[in-house]
Amino acid sequence: MRRIEVFVPEDRCADALAVLDDEGIDYVRTAESGDGVDGELITFPLPAQAVESVLTALDEAGIDDDFVVVSSIETARTPRIDDLEDRYVNGRAEDDSIAHAEIRARALEMTPGRLTYYAMTVISAIVATAGLLLDSPAIVVGSMVIAPQVSAALTGTVGLVLDDREMVVDGLASLVLGLGVAIGSAFVFAWLVQFGGFVPSTIDITAIAQVQNRISPGLLTIIVGIGAGAAGAFGLATAIPVSLVGVMIAVALIPAAAAVGIGAAWGDAPVAIGAFLLVAVNATSILLSGLAVFWYLGYRPDDWTPGSVRENRSGHWFDTLAVAVVLGVVVLSVGGVALGQYVLYENAVNDEVRTVLDDEEYDDLELVEVRTEFVGGGVGSDESEVTVVVQRPADAPYPNLGGDLESSVSERTDRDVAIVVEYVDADRSPEPS
Repeated sequence: MRRIEVFVPEDRCADALAVLDDEGIDYVRTAESGDGVDGELITFPLPAQAVESVLTALDEAGIDDDFVVVSSIETARTPRIDDLEDRYVNGRAEDDSIAHAEIRARALEMTPGRLTYYAMTVISAIVATAGLLLDSPAIVVGSMVIAPQVSAALTGTVGLVLDDREMVVDGLASLVLGLGVAIGSAFVFAWLVQFGGFVPSTIDITAIAQVQNRISPGLLTIIVGIGAGAAGAFGLATAIPVSLVGVMIAVALIPAAAAVGIGAAWGDAPVAIGAFLLVAVNATSILLSGLAVFWYLGYRPDDWTPGSVRENRSGHWFDTLAVAVVLGVVVLSVGGVALGQYVLYENAVNDEVRTVLDDEEYDDLELVEVRTEFVGGGVGSDESEVTVVVQRPADAPYPNLGGDLESSVSERTDRDVAIVVEYVDADRSPEPS
């Protein structure tokens, strides 16, 4: 529920009251004077979903928005408030969207002070790094809860869709610098942990499941970024709380940033590059999907002219949007190429493994799982390791299986492949007569 206060000059009061009466709104009038202008302060309650519609109607009636205050209230009791709620919340005018001015204010209110923002970023990055090295999903989730990146991501997107350059610069700069601080903090912490001997320096970081999942962009990880941006936009643009949405945005950014720091601390360039690519792709996905959702919900710049492409192109907003979209497409294309290489390679490996196991020599084997990973974690690496899990009769030897798989997969993919075969013994009871 919202409380609206509008100062209307005396010569425009009749027009303002006519709009409110047409909308079925109960109001209170108070005679006021401001800057030498006599008028009335009109106060009335509205459902949050009705604010944009009513303010637009007042603007079309010639009522300037030079003095408009929108504040949150718990409830309101007026003769016709139930009718407004039925119309805007449950009825024909149902719409969860909030007013342009309110969404701008909500985005700015989400942004903490610089000290708090960067301090929480450092803490969340350190916790995420510890969680990755300990292979602990619970600790990684904890780092996401305290990460503040949702404010920067949504502020930049709101500024872009509403043509507020100051918000765009502040939001995107905070997001980029925040991720840089997260990567740097993760690197320093991971290096200290390694230097102090808390973790063996010879450990294979790509063998840690929590690290392995965040060292290259994949289809599902990109979907996480798209979903996070869309959910954040819906949460901010409607009456839905956005506190939980921040966790999802952090899911797409903070653990991957920590993986970049870990890769750099261990001197593993493919891991660092792969994780950095994942951070860039997810951040871009969040911004573009959020922009698409805001556009779908009807948010436009204040001077937007509906149905006139030529007039809208004349402003600087269109150029800013075009640059942002082009840069986003470039980043996503790079991630798409890496993803495509991985998917094609994985499909080729799976097909070749099945072809080898179809030989008569391996009729008693049953394929359980095929896991493919690039040595060093980089998609562009020429070396990979393939783990093949098969079920066999108890203690039956297959000394040639590893060599057959290695030669076949290497020939098919034209890469150096290390094959690891894991056996699951199966002992079947005899069939009843």
